[in-house]
Amino acid sequence: MMMPLWLDLLVAALLTLGALFALLGSLGLLRFGDFMQRLHGPTKVTTLGIGCIALALIAVRLWHGAVDGREVLVCLLVLVTAPVNGMLLARAHAAKGRRRESQQAPGA
Repeated sequence: MMMPLWLDLLVAALLTLGALFALLGSLGLLRFGDFMQRLHGPTKVTTLGIGCIALALIAVRLWHGAVDGREVLVCLLVLVTAPVNGMLLARAHAAKGRRRESQQAPGA
């Protein structure tokens, strides 16, 4: 069954936007210098890109009547786990910095 033009355009726009966000997130990972700055690329922008790609998949599968819970589950898992992972990495990095400061001698 062929999709209408408006749905083709919507899916193409979502896929293009998703790929662009994923590329920008990857470039941010390469360009930023500090660990905390590098954390923003994969956790924020790339998550948005993957979300756009998942929405495009859901739109196509919905049109063909083949939607089940897998697409929605994958979308939710990605949108929840990537920011939580970034938060945990940031907290671990901050704790490591505090631990390093407390181990140094006060007069050093």
